[in-house]
Amino acid sequence: MSLPYVLAAVACLLVVIGLMELVAKRLKLPPSVLLAMVGILIGSGASLLLFSSVPSALDPVAAVFVFPPLNSEVFLYVFLPALLFQASLSLDVRRLLEDAAPIFLLAVVAVIVATFAIGYALTPVSGQPLVVCLLLGAIVATTDPVAVIAIFRDLGAPARLTRLVEGESLFNDAAAIALFVLLLEALTNDTPITIGSAAETLAASAAGGILVGLVGGWCALVLFRLVRDIPAALMTISLALPYLVYVVCELALDASGVSAVVTAALVVASGGPTRVPPDAWRHVSEIWDQIAFWASSLIFVLASLLVPKLLGGVDFGDLASLVVLILAAFLARAVVLFLLAPLLTFLRLSERVPNPIKAVVLWGGLRGAATLALALAVTESTVIDQDAKRFIAVLATGFTLYTILVHGLTLRPLMRILKLDQLSPFDRALREEVLALALGNVRDAVAQAADDYDIAPAVARAAGRPYEARIASAKTAGEKAEDILDRDRVTLGLVALADQERSILLEHVNERTVSTGIVSMLVVDAERMREFSRSNGRVGYRRAARRALDYSLAFRMALRVHRFTGYDRWLIRELSDRFERLLVSRIVLGELLPYVRNRLAPLLGERVGDIVEEILSLRREAVAKALDALRLQYPDYANDLERRFLLRIATQQEEREYRALYHDHLIGAELYSDLERGIEHTRTTLDRGTRLDLGMRTRDLVAQFPLFANLTAEQIDRVVRLLRPRFAVPGERLIRKGERGDSVYFISSGAVEVITGERRVRLGRGDFIGELALLYGVRRNADVNALGYCQILVLEGEAFKALIKRYPEIGKEVERVAEARNQSNRDGGHPEVGSIEPITDRRPVAGFEDEDEEDRLARRLTALMHWRSPGRAKD
Repeated sequence: MSLPYVLAAVACLLVVIGLMELVAKRLKLPPSVLLAMVGILIGSGASLLLFSSVPSALDPVAAVFVFPPLNSEVFLYVFLPALLFQASLSLDVRRLLEDAAPIFLLAVVAVIVATFAIGYALTPVSGQPLVVCLLLGAIVATTDPVAVIAIFRDLGAPARLTRLVEGESLFNDAAAIALFVLLLEALTNDTPITIGSAAETLAASAAGGILVGLVGGWCALVLFRLVRDIPAALMTISLALPYLVYVVCELALDASGVSAVVTAALVVASGGPTRVPPDAWRHVSEIWDQIAFWASSLIFVLASLLVPKLLGGVDFGDLASLVVLILAAFLARAVVLFLLAPLLTFLRLSERVPNPIKAVVLWGGLRGAATLALALAVTESTVIDQDAKRFIAVLATGFTLYTILVHGLTLRPLMRILKLDQLSPFDRALREEVLALALGNVRDAVAQAADDYDIAPAVARAAGRPYEARIASAKTAGEKAEDILDRDRVTLGLVALADQERSILLEHVNERTVSTGIVSMLVVDAERMREFSRSNGRVGYRRAARRALDYSLAFRMALRVHRFTGYDRWLIRELSDRFERLLVSRIVLGELLPYVRNRLAPLLGERVGDIVEEILSLRREAVAKALDALRLQYPDYANDLERRFLLRIATQQEEREYRALYHDHLIGAELYSDLERGIEHTRTTLDRGTRLDLGMRTRDLVAQFPLFANLTAEQIDRVVRLLRPRFAVPGERLIRKGERGDSVYFISSGAVEVITGERRVRLGRGDFIGELALLYGVRRNADVNALGYCQILVLEGEAFKALIKRYPEIGKEVERVAEARNQSNRDGGHPEVGSIEPITDRRPVAGFEDEDEEDRLARRLTALMHWRSPGRAKD
């Protein structure tokens, strides 16, 4: 077949596709349904033209439509990876995980149930072997969401409904294709198949695909960092990714290529926006949307061209089998939705799925190009019996046409009947408030424009009069609408606040004022706050905010490694990251305050605005306290971080100035390029920064300790060999009351709090603790917690006794302080070491040592980590 004719045919199809979008919009039909109809008409018309007795100059083009130069591999290897990748790339991974259980039920369990229900229902009616009918069941178990999603978006369907259908379609193809391959091998090789072997094969195929997808997605994110400022390079890497993982799985590993593509796309979707500038990510997303539009439209038209050929020789028996197929598929899907789905709610694996949503999911299970592609793959086999091939091709094609023409055209009326095209009472009431607020701003803008352009006041009033009427109408409708509870308004405000925080963080990435690695962690925190707020309101937001201030698992592990091995590079890196995270958080939270006052408060009400602002202020205060704790210990590093942040802002402003001069034709391209190179050099220098000095060199700590001030250098070296440095974090419990004493702690820097009965005593630099238990052979009589970041020297029991024996002056000083403390304890005071404060309601934090049950229940972030809201008890 001549290439020019093929290109001409494809070009004609693209023109038709472009025009059908307009027609579908006018007729309010799903574009994919219209394209399927047009494809069938084109295929039928081309057949009449080609096989007519009158020769025509268009016969070569008609031949392309009748015998298109494609097969099932073109559908599965060219179109399918692109469609799957784009659909997964646009999903919200965290929201998808909320419905992981029902999506798994629809995508995997429903495929298996439908396959066996169809197979056993068709076998006695059709006269075909069971394995052939099971193969047909696997083929028609695939769903195509394109038409359904278009209807959902047009009608404003509930977000959960869209999420369920999209999630099902992504993983449904993986299960159906894996089952199809298994059954096809059983049919062609005449080998038996059992449920156990089928389940094992499906699980292994899916697991292999997921693993490849994770590795491929992670590698793509690593490459994204290298080319983050080159949109064309980003797009090229993202385009190669789905095809690479798909081909590797299908040809090299015998794993699920569909699972690999979906997993890789989800990894990229979750990490990509925080690793590349928003403009570059938008560029990638828009190109993928265009690719998906071309691919989905072409695949519908090309698959529809094959319908006349696949439906050749249909008889009454085929129609009877088609009716059985339709009933079996419908009933199998209904059983899964209405009998198995409630079990997920009963087992607390998922929130309840309302019946109207179940009904739409049941009716919206349209079939499309994937079903036709698998049927085409069967017809291309040289091993399968011709009668079986015709049976599968006719029924698969007939079932696809039925779902497109019947379900696709009646889905919109069904949604209207079930009232799924309407806003919830909450959204209806909120809509009127949004209208009143937005239209008021528009009215003010019209008046301001009239002043700016010297337009007569009468004309300005006439132009603003329609807006006055609409504002009045919105206020009237808002008064009639159901009231929105303050609790719901606060939840909405906190969700919006978390979304705005995420946007600000991504904007900082775009401006290159903060590092992408730090923003990635903060974006995860913001998304967690959004999801916790959505499910638990202000309580959930506070819980997520406290979690964001907690020490990460990596930090805790690094601290333990440093404590037991002395290796400090990991701890330094984690501490540096925490430093920068807190600094960026403080800056971003400051930027959120005007958003609350100027945007949320006018929309949700002043009372709700005050509540949200109070929650935000408390969170900002907690972040500031945590940052101050680090600043007190490492002031030079804190100043360097802030200096680099300001220099990054200055560099960004400098780049804007150069760009403006270039666009205004005031400097040439050569000079502009030279200035840009200077900007990049400055950014590279700023990204290096300075290394945090943990300050844990034992000799330096000993030398600055007052107790050892009179020792010679040689004596200090001996003492250093006895001491072990320890880094403590705020809230860490150093000593537990009632335990046996085996060490003395010398505080080189920082502060600790000693809790003895009803008294609290604060000790700081130059003090030591724990000597009483060793000198008098008693158990610890107090709890000791770190108030801030502390550098402590630990002296084990035997080494302590050797030290005071070798150096009598030190021993006398220790004994003097111990005796004074012991006497003070008997007298009810502690004048030697600091002031005594009455005990408060704060509880010590057991951050790193083993906790008993009481400690676990009482665990709170105290001095510098956790914060408490005045209204928490009510929540």
